[in-house]
Amino acid sequence: MVASRTFDENKVYVPQEDEGTAFFDDGREIELLHFVYGHPSISEIRGSPSRMLQAIDEYGRTKKYLMNVGDDKGKIVSELIAEVKPQTMVELGGYVGYSAILFGDAVRRAGGRRYYSLERNPEFAAVIMCLVELAGLSDVVKVIVGPSDASIKRLHAEGTLERIDLMFLDHYKPAYTTDLKLCEHLGLVRPGAVLAADNVIKPGNPPYLEYVRSSVKEKRDRYEKGEVNGGQDSGFGERWKNQYRSREGEEKLSTEFKGNPNLKYESKLIDSFEPTGVPDGIEITRCIAEES
Repeated sequence: MVASRTFDENKVYVPQEDEGTAFFDDGREIELLHFVYGHPSISEIRGSPSRMLQAIDEYGRTKKYLMNVGDDKGKIVSELIAEVKPQTMVELGGYVGYSAILFGDAVRRAGGRRYYSLERNPEFAAVIMCLVELAGLSDVVKVIVGPSDASIKRLHAEGTLERIDLMFLDHYKPAYTTDLKLCEHLGLVRPGAVLAADNVIKPGNPPYLEYVRSSVKEKRDRYEKGEVNGGQDSGFGERWKNQYRSREGEEKLSTEFKGNPNLKYESKLIDSFEPTGVPDGIEITRCIAEES
């Protein structure tokens, strides 16, 4: 798995708005729907994940910035899907459905059964559902509306989600670690599972990287000392800690579970780019064993 070290400026998105200016949830997501359904190539877009992605990219390049995974980082995860061949893949944070369409299509091509897209914002979830259906992926992609931790607990309790083969983390950054520990606690993440975490360079996620790169001994030591799961949000700028506050209010992380410190991970960073051309990366983490 080799990432490109150069960025193709011909496919660059409109720049993300400066701090203090909204860069999502300001109507652009609904505007995207109108753009796609009013597109001159709508007949070619129907039933075609690739043409759908081209249309979303066109909007992001010519109209307004969209916080999508983008083509460069998307290729890293798509190659991972082809390698792992997950029967069940889960994404945390769906936004407008770019990743659900790109990775849902890859899961189907790899012989997988289900791609769960967990999105807390019901408006964004509605956009995902519309675009997924239009792209012809409703047989594979299932959109789950609600906070990620509550949705994970509910899917597990219902018996719908019994294990996660591959998980893509791209939601509220302080929740990466707490949601992973929740999945560990429930037995959803176990040896053989693979994690792909976005935005570990921009804006960065020091608590998550520390956790997945720690040895079993280091995790056990912190566990025995009474480490609080998600009790700190250090390492995140105010823009990212408060990203959803205006719409969702104060964030409440699922901190009651400390995870499974006995799981052994191998983790590495794959350098890449945001669709705006800004350097970023995907952290690929493989659960290789459970120590006794």
